[in-house]
Amino acid sequence: MTGPRLALAAALLCSCTSPVADANSWWSLAMNPIQRPEMYIIGAQPVCSQLPGLSPGQRKLCQLYQEHMVFIGEGARSAIKECQYQFRQRRWNCSTVDNTSVFGRVMKIGSRETAFTYAVSAAGVVNAISRACREGELSSCGCSRTARPKDLPRDWLWGGCGDNVEYGYRFAKEFVDAKEREKNYVRGSEEQARMLMNLQNNEAGRRAVYKLADVACKCHGVSGSCSLKTCWLQLADFRKVGDLLKEKYDSAAAMRISRKGKLELVNNRFNMPTQEDLVYVDPSPDYCLRNETTGSLGTQGRLCNKTSEGMDGCELMCCGRGYDQFKTVQRERCHCKFHWCCYVKCKKCTEIVDQYVCK
Repeated sequence: MTGPRLALAAALLCSCTSPVADANSWWSLAMNPIQRPEMYIIGAQPVCSQLPGLSPGQRKLCQLYQEHMVFIGEGARSAIKECQYQFRQRRWNCSTVDNTSVFGRVMKIGSRETAFTYAVSAAGVVNAISRACREGELSSCGCSRTARPKDLPRDWLWGGCGDNVEYGYRFAKEFVDAKEREKNYVRGSEEQARMLMNLQNNEAGRRAVYKLADVACKCHGVSGSCSLKTCWLQLADFRKVGDLLKEKYDSAAAMRISRKGKLELVNNRFNMPTQEDLVYVDPSPDYCLRNETTGSLGTQGRLCNKTSEGMDGCELMCCGRGYDQFKTVQRERCHCKFHWCCYVKCKKCTEIVDQYVCK
């Protein structure tokens, strides 16, 4: 990490070595509104001491970078939203259950689903911080200073105000990983395996944002001739990040902890995962029934697709328990016509459709 303040932050984190057993998570910043720094009242209790879910190291980073916390919360919200989109047709649909642990006890299991959640959350922070830098919202960073791409045509200008993904990556690494780095578990223990799993998936999420960032350009010239272009680095739409991480979820590697305290493949026939890949250490629950111990909400009452043979189909979604059918009224815009100039006028059509819910 570069810069005196970031170096100080790293030093502060190194002073935290005791394990944290708190079930709360920094994800709770997504569920609890955070005031912007200019809203803080002089003499009031420091905001960092009031934020739930922060580990000691994260709280110290908060004290150094209070203005960043709003955007960490925004990143967490976008991550939760993307998780729910990617798993909307799965038995586990990334449901939030409270305002502190956010996803509940299901995150205590080192499953594929937990791997995806850690990755997309880390990605959300990179995304939000990088954009905040570009928009001038943070005093410690500004536009991207990425070097000019070698393959950019020589007559195109480089240096428009780009998303500062380099800073976003570095800050997210310090903040998100802090909760794991301050733990001190016995080498080769299950707790160490879970810590290493979390760190691996955090990194995969950050790298997904970094990898998908690309060059964007704007044309200049008389009458749109595009005789000159100005280019800059721009983050990909976060949906693309979610899609990539969902692919990584589908190919996630099953790992176990070795006596030397390293993660190793359960099945050596597969290739070792790279830093861009997701890993997990526990098998997933089937998520069919509500289970207070595992945190599974079950699929009772979930909508399913009678004609689908995929995970959203009633047979798989309902785990063989069957489903109930009911009719619902849907109102949609229809018979739309364009009127010159310049609006579209539509009618409202009512349709009765069949829907199915799991027993």
